[in-house]
Amino acid sequence: MNWAELFQDAGLSEREARSVVILSTSKELKASELAKKLGTNRLDAYNSLSRLTEIGLVSVTADRPMRFSCSSLPVLFERLIKDQRERIDRTSQSFEKLMSGAKPDYDKDDDASTSETNARFAVLKGREHIHKKIANFADEAEERLVLLLGRFGILHLCRSSGLEEVNSAAKRGVVVTVLAQLDRRTTRFYDQLDDSIEIRHTDEISSLGVLQDMNQVIQFLHVEENPVGRGRDDAALVINSDVFNSSHSDFISAIWNKAVDFDSAKKRFTEERIVDPLRLTVGEGSFLDQFRDALEVSTELPENDTPFNPKSFLASTRGINQARAALQDGTVQSLKQLGIDINTMLRQVGQRIGEELTFSLRKIEGHVEYLSELMDWWEHAGLGELDYDSDPFFHIIVKLAHPESFGDPDSLPLWELDDGIIEGALMARYPETGNVRIRREMFEDDVGPAWRYTLIFIDEDLDDVSD
Repeated sequence: MNWAELFQDAGLSEREARSVVILSTSKELKASELAKKLGTNRLDAYNSLSRLTEIGLVSVTADRPMRFSCSSLPVLFERLIKDQRERIDRTSQSFEKLMSGAKPDYDKDDDASTSETNARFAVLKGREHIHKKIANFADEAEERLVLLLGRFGILHLCRSSGLEEVNSAAKRGVVVTVLAQLDRRTTRFYDQLDDSIEIRHTDEISSLGVLQDMNQVIQFLHVEENPVGRGRDDAALVINSDVFNSSHSDFISAIWNKAVDFDSAKKRFTEERIVDPLRLTVGEGSFLDQFRDALEVSTELPENDTPFNPKSFLASTRGINQARAALQDGTVQSLKQLGIDINTMLRQVGQRIGEELTFSLRKIEGHVEYLSELMDWWEHAGLGELDYDSDPFFHIIVKLAHPESFGDPDSLPLWELDDGIIEGALMARYPETGNVRIRREMFEDDVGPAWRYTLIFIDEDLDDVSD
């Protein structure tokens, strides 16, 4: 008897047994390479590898293409025998309890396959097989189902059996949520989801995956670039690991809390407006400490109880009320006393205005044409003066309309709002991932403070910006 026959006696199929023998004598193999050695097609090889990874005999890398490996044959066989013995022991114990009239302890967590130290995962190859698994996840979900659909995942879902199962899960009470990256070509497909499913948009994540009941995760490794393709080369992992699934859930929750509701995000494409909620940074540090300082309240409390003194109580109360009244009748400086950073808030509002302005000018392709429109809008709004030059680099000079109030602690720092508009407009037009770098610096001229935005164009014909 050889190793292949021995593994078949232990419960593996002929192809699975031969796969283990081949992998044990190789460092790492791609599925196509294993298929060639087996004399079969790549899909059959993937099916065998999926089963072997699921039972823990084969390991897989997350590279593209994925590569498979395993331990030596004696180690694998001992692991297989151990698993079978544990399964027989559990079955025998359950049988004995059943025969004795005792209720089987199904909740006891003694299954090595579910322990944190023995995480399992399986490989899925091809979009059709992946979405069949997604449909199974939805059908088996009991409490929660989270779908990460990226930019075009909704197209793939609507063309599979998974859509019906996801909607069915939502109708029977499972909490189904969708985190996606909307695109003008895909927004209408979300109407096919059940009305009870909450959808949110985010630009921070483009991956695809599924989280079911905190128990299992489907994580896509590769998705065909053509959104309407058949996805023959799509690949995903089915991961069963308490630690990974918990971390994945925390990651999704963090993104979800910052994501935009579907109706607001959809207006970008249907009404060509940005109406997403604007989240501002109010300040930093301990607001309790700053509030105490503003009210002139001591942070130290007596360690021991003291006799009640009505005069002292009324005196301290009157003192606090006077400080509170002073804040109520105060100016911008009073807000700063409470830790509210009005400068940062106004700049963030300005950045949002600039982002919306650039969004309205998004159809203008040329740099000069875009900047000319931006300057025309700025001067028409009476916000000051813009100028640009191309020596030594292309740069924009921002001269604010009312610089005389700059630096006055009691004045509303509207210069932060104004300059934030230019900053936000340029950041939206030229993101960090593009081929334009933006450098912002402040300087003084004859009139007062001004800002210079230098645009450095990388690997681009500068004739477009130097005319």
